[in-house]
Amino acid sequence: MSPEGKTVTALVAVVLTMGALAWAAVPFYDWFCRVTGYGGTTQVSQTGSDTVLDEVIRVRFDANVDPNLDWTFRPMQTSMELKIGETGLAFYEAVNNSDVAVTGTASYNVAPEVAGYYFDKIECFCFTEQTLQPGERIEMPVSFFVDPELVGDRDASWIRDITLSYTFHRTEPKQAALDAAPAANVN
Repeated sequence: MSPEGKTVTALVAVVLTMGALAWAAVPFYDWFCRVTGYGGTTQVSQTGSDTVLDEVIRVRFDANVDPNLDWTFRPMQTSMELKIGETGLAFYEAVNNSDVAVTGTASYNVAPEVAGYYFDKIECFCFTEQTLQPGERIEMPVSFFVDPELVGDRDASWIRDITLSYTFHRTEPKQAALDAAPAANVN
């Protein structure tokens, strides 16, 4: 192969490799955040903790709304104290202030960020889209616990206050997006 051919082959390989890495970056980053708790990303659990410690932790609740979503969204309690490992149940309220049905999805994190690895959600309104009719008000639960392994982590053992924060964003309902997609050509 000529030197020019080797150069072209190497450049094509670099472009393909960069394209593959760019394509894989989003799912890999999402996986990385879920596994490590990076950026305050919380964990998901099917059940509560098997261990409850005799140490108390306070969870504070925060709510935000994207400016293009005409909703009122707030925690129904400002904070809650529970034992580490104990299952907590908190509620948030959402009200659609517009005159049309609106669908929203909540993004979430915890602070301090290192607590994300130990904050486990069992059930959460943030796992699914929420569609509110005009003027509709709903109460949405979140069930969670703080993993007792927190106290054994040298970087997180000092944490006794965690803030759980949500931001609601306007989204198109999944079914409406599917209905609006162009039909595949069938020949």
